[in-house]
Amino acid sequence: MPIDLDAVMLARIQFAFTVSFHFLFPAFTIGLASYLAVLNGLWLWTREHRYLELFRYWVKVFALAFAMGVVSGLVMSYQFGTNWSVFADRAGPVIGAPMAYEVLSAFFLEAGFLGIMLFGRDRVGEGLHMAACVAVALGTIFSAFWILSVNSWMHTPAGYRIDEATGQFLPEDWWAIIFNPSFPYRLAHTVTAAYLTTAFIVGGVGGWHLLRARRRGEIPSQATRTMFSMAMWMAALVAPVQLVLGDLHGINTLHHQPAKVMAMEGHFESHPEGCAPLYLFGLPDQEAQRLDYALGIPCLSNLILKHDLTSPLPGLDTVPRDEQPPVAIVFWSFRVMVGLGLLMVGLGVWSLWARWRGRLFDSPALHRAAVAMGPSGLVAVLAGWITTEVGRQPYTVYGLLRTADSASPLAAPAVAWSLVAFVVIYFAVFGAGTWYILRLLSRPPRADEPRLHDVVEGPIRSAGITPAPAEAARQGRPQTIGG
Repeated sequence: MPIDLDAVMLARIQFAFTVSFHFLFPAFTIGLASYLAVLNGLWLWTREHRYLELFRYWVKVFALAFAMGVVSGLVMSYQFGTNWSVFADRAGPVIGAPMAYEVLSAFFLEAGFLGIMLFGRDRVGEGLHMAACVAVALGTIFSAFWILSVNSWMHTPAGYRIDEATGQFLPEDWWAIIFNPSFPYRLAHTVTAAYLTTAFIVGGVGGWHLLRARRRGEIPSQATRTMFSMAMWMAALVAPVQLVLGDLHGINTLHHQPAKVMAMEGHFESHPEGCAPLYLFGLPDQEAQRLDYALGIPCLSNLILKHDLTSPLPGLDTVPRDEQPPVAIVFWSFRVMVGLGLLMVGLGVWSLWARWRGRLFDSPALHRAAVAMGPSGLVAVLAGWITTEVGRQPYTVYGLLRTADSASPLAAPAVAWSLVAFVVIYFAVFGAGTWYILRLLSRPPRADEPRLHDVVEGPIRSAGITPAPAEAARQGRPQTIGG
């Protein structure tokens, strides 16, 4: 399908790039914050040193990923004003308050307790340090709560009225705005996806170090074994739950955004008698309104979406052409997400089988599969968001405000140059940060795992007095820059 790279399309590409790059980090840190709280709690409860080793190992990764997530997301708020000023003006009275609450509650909670979590174990006592770990974990979930509430309102708007003079969406019922019809399903599905993303990254790292220890003829550390075991428990128990949550979310989407589901399923034709097939493969031809080379399972789509075989299932032939989303993108991104979800369930079942046979830590094939599936959560959440957001087109506020009418009056070259700048800077800065995270993960956790303040001895000063070296400190002489 040809793409017209006008200012609106370039603005869409720019926002898609920045939000996709940004969301990789929260998708990891939401789950990792809770994992760190669990590890710290297990250490305080059992006093088994492996949990403390794992906490110190992963907290450094969390600090880096959290920082990159915050910085990479800052520019998105500016894009509302620069590229999407009409949308900001029209929807601002509704979405402005929840986004402010996200900063005032979630971000302040995270920022306020992050330093205690990272550096305060030996300074504030174990009880307050544990409370800080829980506060940071809750902060990440509260952040997801508010952001997903805003996003869900754009899909299923509720609790508003439209001012006839200005065309603005004005709030009438804040409870209906925040808890709009798709929000509970999207929140549960997204947060669970974040937990699975973390689990498979942790499992992939654990599998890598189990394989390397086997190759070297070494005995893997207890911390490495524990890390892998906890990740596989998460995969085995939570991945099937995610399939159920995804099914509930899909049924809710069918009710409120049927065109999106039609595109996901590749249903160009209606099935008034029911028994709609579930297409596993096909090449959508939106111009001809057909699915070429279709390979499907008869009646299964009806069973999944309607939970019966005879209910009518409409197709895209009931939707005007100018209100249809880009079918090919939605069709394939949905299959990537679901396919990875099924592989996650499969790996979880495999790990249960290996655990039952007593071979969880002695199965190279399982460990290789875990390594291969390490980034699967990140890919799956990106595919899921592509399905969600592209499937909403051609609207920003579904059914009410079109994307073409939401953009700022900018020239295409201005948006194009800023897009190029974002791509270069993001890959340079965050690529370096990601490389350093991978470097940290390339070695296994060890008994003498350094704490953060063992690695970072103090603040870096650009001028004035710097911390003195040991000899100068003993003599009571400060050391200044340059001498």
